Amino acid sequence: MAAPSHGVIATFDTASDIYEAAKKVRDAGFKFWDCITPCPVHGLDGAMGVRRSKVPRFSLIGGILGFTTGMSLIFFTGAVDYQLIVGGKPLFSPMFAFPVSYELTILLTAFFTIGGMFILNGLPMHYHPVLKAPHIHQGLDDKFLIVIESRDPKYDAAATKSLLESIGGKDITEIEA
Repeated sequence: MAAPSHGVIATFDTASDIYEAAKKVRDAGFKFWDCITPCPVHGLDGAMGVRRSKVPRFSLIGGILGFTTGMSLIFFTGAVDYQLIVGGKPLFSPMFAFPVSYELTILLTAFFTIGGMFILNGLPMHYHPVLKAPHIHQGLDDKFLIVIESRDPKYDAAATKSLLESIGGKDITEIEA
C-alpha cells in the first residue's frame, strides 16, 4: 500500500523561472502551495498572490495594551493606592507616567509580535513532510522549488505534475506525508 502523499515538488533553475511559474500556479487556482528559495526573490509574494500579513494587528494590540497598562499602573499607584503630594505635584500626570508606558508599549509590542508570528505560522513545527523530498537541500543552496500540497481542493497528482512540467519544472516528485 502506498504511503499517503503530502504533495508534489518541482525544481526550477533561476529566480525568473520560479517567478513566472508562481504566477501560473496562482492562475491555475491552487491555494495550498509554497515556493522555497535560497535567497529572497523580489516580487515573489505578489506573483504568488500572498496577502498582507496579520502580524501587525497583533503588534498593534500589544502596543495599545502596553500603553494603557503603563498609564493605568501609574494612575492607580499615584491617585488611588498611595496618594502622596510631593512638592505640589499632581497625584497623576501623564508626563510622569510616560516613561513607564513607553517601555511597556515596546515590551508588549515585541511579545505580541513574536506570539502572533508563532500562532499564524503554526510554530513550533519540529518536522515538515517537505523535508523528505530527495532534493530539498538544493532549495537551500542554488535551486528554486515549488511545493503544491495534496490538501488543495484542485490537487490531482497527475494533473499537478503535468502542470509543473508544462511551466518548466524539473525533478518533479511526489512527497510522502
